[in-house]
Amino acid sequence: MDLNPLPRLKPINDMKKLFYLTLLIFLFIGTQQVSAQKTHGTLYTPTANAEEDITKMLAQAKEEGKHLILQVGGNWCGWCYKFQDFVQQDTTIKTIVDDNFLVYHLNYSKENKNETLLKQYEFPQRLGFPVFVILDTEGKRIHTQDSWMLESGDGYDEKKVAHFFKSWTAMAINPATYEKKK
Repeated sequence: MDLNPLPRLKPINDMKKLFYLTLLIFLFIGTQQVSAQKTHGTLYTPTANAEEDITKMLAQAKEEGKHLILQVGGNWCGWCYKFQDFVQQDTTIKTIVDDNFLVYHLNYSKENKNETLLKQYEFPQRLGFPVFVILDTEGKRIHTQDSWMLESGDGYDEKKVAHFFKSWTAMAINPATYEKKK
């Protein structure tokens, strides 16, 4: 008499079921990634001439009195899309960014790691993705920020992100802002 209430399955059937379950999981994950890209478009362009793009954006930043933020990541990076959505949907953050910064999505992927540029900016990829590099109007790196310090739970924290952006505006780091008035 068998005391096990569960029916015994043949090993071959177990393997088939495991295979099909695994296949379904991979198909679901792949579908989610494709649908996220269709919904959001792509943030990063692996084929872009990043050096040329950044040079043009620095000229625009100088003209507008803004800093340039390089958001380093790739289309494979879920947190990069979360950050983009967060900035676009939070009106306070969006206003701070739009008023004070230009943003360039610097690609890091197997197709193009932009290693020369990242070396120039002192290897920000060491901090994970996305990582933010703030450049002044001359192209000098003035700050690198890893994004995990801006996170809360499975998203981003409005107060932390606002503080980060406000701390690195052109006005915030301008010495004249802190000179005592006589």
